[in-house]
Amino acid sequence: MDLPSIVVHAPGLDGSRRVTAGDETLGIAYHLDDVVEILRRSDLDESDLDEIEVEESDIIDWQGGGPDDWPGLSEHPAE
Repeated sequence: MDLPSIVVHAPGLDGSRRVTAGDETLGIAYHLDDVVEILRRSDLDESDLDEIEVEESDIIDWQGGGPDDWPGLSEHPAE
């Protein structure tokens, strides 16, 4: 079975990151633990991934920063 590419999108102003698989939004994450939980609750075969595997998985595309990048509102530049 071909798994869809999972994308953890760039952080929003509140630090949240949307998690998608193909065209489907799986959830909103505020921390790496949330990404693990979102994948666990999804119907994907990757549901047994732990934090380390999520950080290193080849099927996850971390956009706008890696698994350690969860900036809050205070870390975004003022407009």
